[in-house]
This record gives sequence, C-alpha cells and structure tokens, in this order.
Amino acid sequence: MPRKPPSGLPTPKQILDFIESSGQPAGKREIARAFKLSGHDKIMLKALLKDMADEGLIDSAPGRAFHKAGGVPRVTVLRVVSVDDGQVWAQPESWHAHTPPPRLRVIERGRRSALALNDRILARTEEAGKGHVAHVMKKLARSAELVLGVVRKEGDRFYLTPVDKKERRELPISDLKDAQPGDLVLAEPSGRPPRVTARVDAILGDPFAPRSFSLIAIHKYGLRDEFRTEAIVEAKHVAHQRLGDDREDLTHLPIVAIDPEDARDHDDAIWASLRDDGDGWDAIVAIADVSFYVRPGSELDREARARGNSVYFPDRVVPMLPHELSSDICSLKQGEVRAAMTCKLHVGRDGALKSWQFSRAKICVAANIAYEDAQAAMDAAGEQVIENASSPCSMPPLEGRVPGELVDKALKPLWACWRALLAARNKREPLELDLPERRVVLDEKGRIMSVAPRERLDAHRLVEDFMIAANVAAAKALERKKAPVMYRVHEAPGREKLVALKDYLATFDLEFALGQVIRPATFNRIIERIGEDHPARPEIMEQVLRTQMQARYSPEPLGHFGLALPSYAHFTSPIRRYADLLVHRALVSSTKLGEGGLPPADAEAFVEIGEKISILERRAMEAERETIDRYVAAFLADKVGQILRCRITGVQPFGFFATVEDLGGDGLVPAAILGNEYFRYDEAARALVGEETGETYHVGQHLELKLTEANPASGALRFELPEGKFAAPPRMGQRRDRVRGGPKRGRPANIRHRGRR
Repeated sequence: MPRKPPSGLPTPKQILDFIESSGQPAGKREIARAFKLSGHDKIMLKALLKDMADEGLIDSAPGRAFHKAGGVPRVTVLRVVSVDDGQVWAQPESWHAHTPPPRLRVIERGRRSALALNDRILARTEEAGKGHVAHVMKKLARSAELVLGVVRKEGDRFYLTPVDKKERRELPISDLKDAQPGDLVLAEPSGRPPRVTARVDAILGDPFAPRSFSLIAIHKYGLRDEFRTEAIVEAKHVAHQRLGDDREDLTHLPIVAIDPEDARDHDDAIWASLRDDGDGWDAIVAIADVSFYVRPGSELDREARARGNSVYFPDRVVPMLPHELSSDICSLKQGEVRAAMTCKLHVGRDGALKSWQFSRAKICVAANIAYEDAQAAMDAAGEQVIENASSPCSMPPLEGRVPGELVDKALKPLWACWRALLAARNKREPLELDLPERRVVLDEKGRIMSVAPRERLDAHRLVEDFMIAANVAAAKALERKKAPVMYRVHEAPGREKLVALKDYLATFDLEFALGQVIRPATFNRIIERIGEDHPARPEIMEQVLRTQMQARYSPEPLGHFGLALPSYAHFTSPIRRYADLLVHRALVSSTKLGEGGLPPADAEAFVEIGEKISILERRAMEAERETIDRYVAAFLADKVGQILRCRITGVQPFGFFATVEDLGGDGLVPAAILGNEYFRYDEAARALVGEETGETYHVGQHLELKLTEANPASGALRFELPEGKFAAPPRMGQRRDRVRGGPKRGRPANIRHRGRR
C-alpha cells in the first residue's frame, strides 16, 4: 500500500505509480481508498488530479478512470481492428489524446482465436518493447443495441433517423466517420438520456437500393451473413469426401425434386410406385445427407448451431451452411449423384403409414421440377409427348413442360400415392388456414418487378404431405428405438387466447363454446360457418391463427396440434434447419448407419438446444417478414397519392392500420383525420365508432384509402381517407349501444380528436 506524505495527499509520482501498477481501472475513489484519504483530503485529491490532467500527466479513461497521459489504461475496453492469420490487433475504444490511437497485439488464452473484426473486449494491458500487448479478460457485448438509420444533415449538424418504424426519435451524431447525408449506417448509441448521441459503426450504402432492404434486416437482427475462413476451408474439404461402397444404390429410380421456381437449394426428392401385392404404395422421401458432411463438434457444426436456420430474402439467402454444401454438394441436382438419407415408406391404400425404414443411399435426381411445371404436366398429362431417354439421370433438359416419360414414371405414381395420403390427412382434420404467402419477383439488377400472393397448387400440397409423412416416420422410428427426439412441438391454445377468440367471434354473432374439447377441426368448423365469399373470412382466419400457440423445438413429446399428430419431428430440411440435422444424427446413431451420429453430450443438451434454435427461428421469421414489408413499400413508393383497395388489420385508440389487398404492408390512418366527430374505441369489437353518426372502422373492413407515404427504409406506409369518403355503418352483430353504453362497453381513444377532413 503506498504511503501518504506528511501533508496527507500522495505526490503526483505516487499517483502515477499507483495508476500504472493497479490491476483494475483506477479512478478517484480507488486512489482515495489506496491512500486512505477521507473528508477534506478527498476534496484536495480532486483538485490535485485536475492539476495533473491540466499539466498533461494523466488522461481520463471511460468510467472516470485515469491513466498516464499518452499511454494506454492498465485495464480498458478495446475494439478489434484486424484479424490477420490468427493474430488479432485492437485499439482503445475511446481515445482522447492528440496522437493516433495505438494498436495493441491481443493475447488470448487457448490456441485458437474466437475474436472477429469489431468485437469488443475488456483487456489488461502492458508495455512490451516499444508497444503494448492486451490480455483478454472477457469478450463484451456491444455497449448498446446498434441502431440502423439514415444520416440527415441540418445546418452544420448531422442526425440519425432510425429506419425502425417503432423508433420515432432522431439522435445527434457525435462521430460521423466517412458517412454522407442520405447514407444508410449502423450506429452505436452512447451517453445517457436525455443526452444520447450516435456514433457511426458501419456505412451500408444507399438505403433505397432494393438490395439494401435485406441488408437492413441482416444488421438489425445480427444475422451471421459471413462464414469464418475455417468453416469455408472445412466445407471445401468435406465436399470431396467419397461416398463409400456401403450406401444403398438408388440411382436407377426416377426420383424427382419438386421445388419453387426460385428455390435456392434442393434438399428433398420423392418417388412412389404401386406395390406388386396391391397393398398401397412404396414411397421414398430422399433428403440430402448433411450429417455425412457436417460432423458434431466441427467448425461447420458450430456455425450451423449458431445460425440455427437459413434465412431467405427476395434477393439473397443467409445460409446455415456454406455455399459449397448448401447449394452444391448437398443440393439434390438433376443428373448428379448425391448422398442421401432415405425414408422408405409403405403407404396403405387408406393413406396410413404401415411401415418405414431409414438408410443411407446414393441417388440421382431425374429432374428438378418447378411446382407450376409439375402441376401443368399433370393437368395436361394426356397431351404430353413421350421423350426417349436411356436413364432417369439423362432426361432431356426441362424447358417449361415436363417430358412425358417422366410424367408416366414419376409424377403419376406420386399423385396416386398422394391421393391416399390426402385422404388420411382429411380424416384426421388438421388445421386448415388458407393465408397466402407473398412473393417478391426481382429482375437481374434487383429491381422489383411484382409483389403478389403465391398460388397454392396441388403440387404444393403433394410435396407437403410426403414431407409430413417422412417427419412422422422419423419421430416414430426414434421413439421405438428409445432414442432422443427433437420434436416439432405445437401445443393446443391456452384458455386466455380462447376467451379472447370467443369475445371476438361474438362480434360476428358466432358462438364459440369454451367447455368443448378443442381440436383443429373446431377451428375449421368456424371458418366453414363464415362461408367462402364472406368479406370477413381472411380476418377470421388471421384471428384463428393468432389464437394458436407458437410452434417450437423440444425433446418433450407434446404433439403437433395444428397437424393433429401425436408425434412429429423435422427431418426433411437439414440444409436449412439445425433441428433436422439433429434428427438425422439421432437416426444415424439409433439405426447404426455409420459415422456422424448424435454425441451423448448433445442428446443431454436437447432442452437447451431446442430453446436456442426456436429463438433463432423466430428471429429469422421476423427478419424475412420485415424485409418483405420494405420491398412492398418500395413497390408502392411511386403510387403515393393514388387510391388503393385496402383492408383494416388492426384498430387502436389512436387510429387503425390497413394493408393493401393482395400486396400486404401495414400503414396507419390516424384517428385525428377520420371525420368531424369524436371516435370511441370499442376494445371488444376492435373498432373505432363515431359518437354522432355511428361511423365504424373495424378489423377486416374493406375500404379505399389514399396512400400518402411509403418509406422503403422502414417499410412504413401511411394512409388517409379519400376526400369525402367515410366508413360503412356498424357490421353485422355490432350493436350501437355496445360503443355508446358507458366505460364497460366502449372507451374513448387516448387522445380524443376533433377530426379533420
């Protein structure tokens, strides 16, 4: 412990010696404690430290700690600025001296570096020769969530306008770097409210360029869009593995892969044939054998688990596995021999699964067929011209129409088997919600050509039902072996959600009994009662969807409510879902199919792994949905001022949200512009009702709105009523007294506006 001089205060040299020798940040409190100062001496110490700073003897570090002027704090936060051949270099995150910030050589425990560019670390520093080295104490999270925004200049100052439509405040920019007004940037907030500023971390480019929309989501959600060099090297190495002679050879079968026209990878293929004994069909669902290439504990495995799943955007995919695997050696391409994990099924004439068997095999896909082409070929099967081909793997190139030989040998047996599977599906009555998926079509330069719902064909249902059959077989096969199963769990809705649905359906005069046993068919009956042509049908289906629990991954056998199945696992997409890879490994281990099985440590960690990959899946879904919204806003940007057909999707006291029909993308209509009267918010009916006229705006209502704003960077839309247009009277089942009968029935908006036309 340093000794105080007779005056009671330490000398400047003693303070400098203490700061340099301290194993932790040394601020005024630590210095006072070290020299046992109290009372008036603490006040004198503050003045002494200020004098030392003015004389250039010390500088202050973050957190009000001190270090020798021109030097590096003994313990400080560094940011990684270079990773070169395994050697990591970092600089102080905060540097206030007039000289350039020093570069420190980072020393980590262990042989391999786990640090990447822009990582933050807390480090203990020391001088080494003419420079400094940093010993990593721990890796730090970003000091705050990074904010995506657009740089705006006002006078001599720069501001960050966040692209998140939920974030309404702008932040002054304290460190612009090389960003220019209009640039899309990633910035780190610093300071404390109300004096929060932003420091530019990365410049992403033009926020209104179509390819920036997915980039916004990648950075907002922290998606890993680049693979470590070690993973890419490993992928290139394992891609050249020999398949071996112990695989079953199925290359003679006309197996086909039916996928979306814009598919980025092909991880499943199917085949079926009528059994000789007339007892149904033999079918094969062949899935890329990813477990053969991605072994537990490998660099590829670590990357895949950290990502959890692939994320698909209109202009790009952020894959779970490097390109060398996901879109090459593990992609089931026409005419290429590939390693596959096969699920052999005996499908009875009633569509029931009578038996199943899993094996590793070699396959050769006869053709990659788009859903639309497969459907067109079956619709016009009698008109097909049979092409000559020596073997399935030398089928002529597909140019729009499927060769007749392939229709006869592959598609017709698949359709026949599927009709049996469909009958079994209809018998168990899974949840049937016809909610269309939006498809964004881009040209070669990434410009938007169209945004439209995807057409739902029998070809889609066929592939889906074969995949469901294989997933059921995988779960049951593992259960019989008493092996670990990563189930796809979808639990029945809870009572709270059912009560909310009951109140909601009552606004349509539809009864819903809470005491009944809830099955998927219960919800199907509701949708059937409303009728196919009723304008509220999409709204009711969306509300039924909101009533459902969120599907997740778990080793608990809780069943899949939506599919009406007691045992269900994901087996069919190991290229893009880590859960499927775990199921493959469990099958390899339990059925003794060779190397690449499930390690005991992973089996014991299935609860934690399931929770993690469920979170990653939800993150991916949000990123994909927000990106589609941005593309929709960009598509509508040149339609600002036009009248569009819309549907109300949500009502709040401050206004209602509407979506453009057949396109999507929510936009706000503020309550302030709804008309010359007070509007009361009816929570049960999810409606805004005018007190004088009874004008009503409710969820599901179709109306025409004027588009006043479309912001591609945030995906936000804004609407207003066309001049002179007002809403319809109350909908069926909604009584006027419900919204005018006092606080229990209706309540006023948070701010009651005298509307403007």
